[in-house]
Amino acid sequence: MPSATEPNPSNPSAGLLHSKGWQIAMIGLGTATAQLDTSVNIAFPAITRGFELSIGDIQWVVICYVLTYASLLLALGRIGDTIGHAVVYRAGLICSAVALLLVSCAPSYGAMLVFRCLQGIGAALVMSCGVALVTSLYGEERRSRALGIYTMMMALGWMLGPLLGGALTAIWDWPAVFWFRIPIAIAALLLLRGLPIAPPRLTSERFDIPSGIALALGLVTMLMAINRIREFSAVWLGLLSVVAFAGFAFRQSRAERPIIAMDVLKLPGFTLLNLVSVLANLAAFSVWLLVPYYLARMPGYTLTEGGAILAAGAAGAALAAPIGGRLTGRLFSSERLAIAGAAIIGAGLLLLGAWTAQTPTALRVTGLIVQGIGLGLFQLAYSDIVTATLPLTERGVAGSLALLTRTLGTVTAASVFFLVFEILQATHGFFEAFQQTFQLAAVLAFVAAGLLMLAPRKIGKA
Repeated sequence: MPSATEPNPSNPSAGLLHSKGWQIAMIGLGTATAQLDTSVNIAFPAITRGFELSIGDIQWVVICYVLTYASLLLALGRIGDTIGHAVVYRAGLICSAVALLLVSCAPSYGAMLVFRCLQGIGAALVMSCGVALVTSLYGEERRSRALGIYTMMMALGWMLGPLLGGALTAIWDWPAVFWFRIPIAIAALLLLRGLPIAPPRLTSERFDIPSGIALALGLVTMLMAINRIREFSAVWLGLLSVVAFAGFAFRQSRAERPIIAMDVLKLPGFTLLNLVSVLANLAAFSVWLLVPYYLARMPGYTLTEGGAILAAGAAGAALAAPIGGRLTGRLFSSERLAIAGAAIIGAGLLLLGAWTAQTPTALRVTGLIVQGIGLGLFQLAYSDIVTATLPLTERGVAGSLALLTRTLGTVTAASVFFLVFEILQATHGFFEAFQQTFQLAAVLAFVAAGLLMLAPRKIGKA
């Protein structure tokens, strides 16, 4: 009798629904409900007009979502390791569909922000277990290939977001960037079949709720402190974050089954690797922050054309990730691939730092693709090292940790690069400030590559 993950030869349609390729495609489809949130950025002007907001108020559309999403990732990854990744993933699809409907119908801006928090919960449920599900389908011997495919699927979501967002907003206004993802979530939920279940020995474990609360509080206050780096309130938020993380560490040191074992941070090069991930993503996210403003100043680009140029970086990541997944372990170690990825990010950012008003479109696209290739390789290699370092029974935590460091990098970039750019623009003008900011971002990427060169040859191996 065929098992839950094997096709049934007497039922071709059932065989398709249970095939590995179909399952991965549906995981990718479900993951798109979160990755396509890049479509929201291009709808910011329409949201501002719709609720009669000031430009500064629009940041809370991002803050409410990101704070909720980032603060829950590790905790939900542990819950997935405990009760089953497929259960958590499907719950995330349901939560996302409901939240997207509510956001698209929000009667006021305050209600919209509340529903964005609910959307953040749904995204965290989905993303915390995506890596665990994909790697479980391939097995440990093909883990790098599985991660390459998963990284590619995420990059495709980032790429399609600006393209779809511009077109949908032009036709149906801002609610469309939310409600168009509802059928995607429902389709993935209905068509996802035969995913591996959690090992029976894990299902009796209890989740450490106090640790989860302390972790969420620490992450929220830290991200808020970063966001308010120009204000004195950042000091108090930072202190509160330190206290919350100290409480989390104290609780974890005494927990029978911690959310993340503190001992893993003592493994050779592992803490450095995670700091480098924050730094590399900090540098790379400068593209999403500043390139849209550059394109808006260039005559001759429609909204759709500008979105297509911006999406070139994500296209580079989608191209590089599966290739890197096949090369890892054959020609390159994950550690060497991470170094190369960070260096290529820096090279791409240097190309962006050379843009002028006269730069041909082909060269603009080339710089974005190079940066995207580096990011795709780095994220693949980083995810592979993290998942190899943590035990197999903590695969949800491993995937969540990879996403968390990426989020920390992007949130930090939003505060730091905007601040640097504004200071430079006040004295040098837009284009020179644009160039210098990207040159700084390139230096950070090269520093990330240099730090990894100082790490042990096999990170995380005692």
